[in-house]
Amino acid sequence: MRWRLAIAAAVLAMPGGPAPAANLPRLVSMNVCTDQLVLRLADPEQILGLSRYSRDGWQSQAGDLSRYPVLSGGAEDVLLIKPDIVVASAFDKRATRELLKAKGLRLAELAVPRTLDEARQQIREAGDITGHPDRAAAEIARLDAALARARQAVSERHYRVLPLSRRGWVAGSDSFVGSLLAETGLRSAAGDLGFAFGGFASLEAIVKLRPDFLVVSQAGDTARDDGQAFLLHPALERFYPPAKRIVIPERMTECGGVLLADALDALTAELKRVGK
Repeated sequence: MRWRLAIAAAVLAMPGGPAPAANLPRLVSMNVCTDQLVLRLADPEQILGLSRYSRDGWQSQAGDLSRYPVLSGGAEDVLLIKPDIVVASAFDKRATRELLKAKGLRLAELAVPRTLDEARQQIREAGDITGHPDRAAAEIARLDAALARARQAVSERHYRVLPLSRRGWVAGSDSFVGSLLAETGLRSAAGDLGFAFGGFASLEAIVKLRPDFLVVSQAGDTARDDGQAFLLHPALERFYPPAKRIVIPERMTECGGVLLADALDALTAELKRVGK
């Protein structure tokens, strides 16, 4: 119980800044994806708490997060804080969401986007939730501008790529990453493996497929676990050294939200790097 009271006390003692305007809702966010949306679109004074994973590195572009209380992931501290809106998604615990609803709290449950159009709609919806549709429109414009830059970079060279992650997982054409790559004009080799949403591929299958580049989520020569070690296998590194790998950090694509513009700009920069 002490930690629940501590969180509530932290909210009451939040330093600095005026109270939110009377017509703007006070918010808490239940997961890292809604954290990204709330941090980008809401006023700091509106945010009463972020998810328990908000400081684990996913939000490295969000600035100083120490001003915001970290929630437990359960219902108790949210009930103590009493926000106007709880921003959540279908991936948050159903029992927690149902309890919050039963206690009279308003939940805004955002769907997980599978395409760029759905990502735009999610940003638009989050703008309405936070009371800042103008900021949402600006984020969508930023996304569209980044997409145009990526398409221009892709049009100069028609590459065939394979989106590959830990343990040999390949994102298929029906996955969000596959959809994102297709929007830029890149050709995914995942279909040649028979993958729609995705699947695991062996080293032999990947090398035999011979895509122009691998699309990976991180660079470097150190693996933290066996899953990452797959990407550093000598056979794979022989055919796909850093010059043959396009790096788009996972945190930019995992949620499909306001960081997608950054993901597309990262892709554009990587295409210029590998095309030299």
